[in-house]
Amino acid sequence: MYLAARCPCQHRIPAEARAGRALPARGGGLPRSARDLLITAFHSLIPLCVPLKAMCRGKLQTGLLVAGYFVYLLVGAAVFQALERTAEKQEKMAAAQMKEAFLQSFRQLTVVEMEQFMKNLTEAIQNGVYPVGNESRFEESNWDFSNSFFFAGTVVSTIGYGTLHPRTVGGQIFCVFFALFGIPLNIVFLHRVGKMLSLLCKKLGKFLYEKGMRKKKIKFLTLLFFLATGILVFLCLPSVFFQITEGWSYSEGIYFAFITLSTIGFGDYVVGKQSGRNYFSYYRVLVAIWILFGLAWIALLFNLLTTVLEDTEKIIVKDLQQIGKVSKDNGASQQRRCWPVQFIPEEELPPPRAGGDAQKMESLTADSEHTKNEKK
Repeated sequence: MYLAARCPCQHRIPAEARAGRALPARGGGLPRSARDLLITAFHSLIPLCVPLKAMCRGKLQTGLLVAGYFVYLLVGAAVFQALERTAEKQEKMAAAQMKEAFLQSFRQLTVVEMEQFMKNLTEAIQNGVYPVGNESRFEESNWDFSNSFFFAGTVVSTIGYGTLHPRTVGGQIFCVFFALFGIPLNIVFLHRVGKMLSLLCKKLGKFLYEKGMRKKKIKFLTLLFFLATGILVFLCLPSVFFQITEGWSYSEGIYFAFITLSTIGFGDYVVGKQSGRNYFSYYRVLVAIWILFGLAWIALLFNLLTTVLEDTEKIIVKDLQQIGKVSKDNGASQQRRCWPVQFIPEEELPPPRAGGDAQKMESLTADSEHTKNEKK
């Protein structure tokens, strides 16, 4: 009876083959030489099946994580859109009526009525309603699918610009639970993307090592490649894009990109909020995807800078400890020089030198012994 094992290639391999031994001859089977050749071929496939299976499992996990992450964002965007869009329409209608009433009677308004108008206007702006332009402007929604997806991305990434937030009770409660599960999911997603970026750097380092390059130079070049590529893809090129689309200066685009990717999120610059500009469909969805992958890069960058600072701190502390030790030894030796010879232990006396120095040391030692005998 043969014990069989199954590899990912779905070939049943006898136990003798897995152990590297040939099978005994059986009647009606293949010739022994052909059978041995076939067993050897199957035996050579076994080590290849294990890493292949692990690689397939890793790719499957990554694919499921990415798919689940984006499905989570899409579901959240749809829920936020359904909960907040109706309330937003009511607020815009109220803002339009307030503007119309003001234009009809602004010459007859009292101070109290003017103060109330300014208060209502401020609340409308805080809620994302800008009563500027004609009525067609009010028909544009801050909670369409593109803006809702962008809001969902800023929630799980903890950026929080503050220019858009849920107003209804249902939207606020859903936002709490959406962030509760979405933020850990975002951390796992960023960790996986960071591992993929690190793998690219490792492959580059392996390629350079095979070319005969030294390890220190490889480390420097891979670090330079990581920094240059990330700065170009996530800071420089998007800033040009924002300059064209939003009308900002290039420095303002760099400022917005870094403040966003570092999750500071002041809210002074937000995409898709310039009045009088026509943005293409799903513009903010594209920006949200850029944010999600840019967060992974800048997280690795911050980890790298943290490691550099910790290593620098260790070097400084080590140097300070050595300096303190040397200073302490020098101070102790300087203090001993001021002591009389008879109070210095014999084991701490310096070794005698040749010539006159040796005679002086012998006389000093004799004086020390004579002083000890007198004391006794």
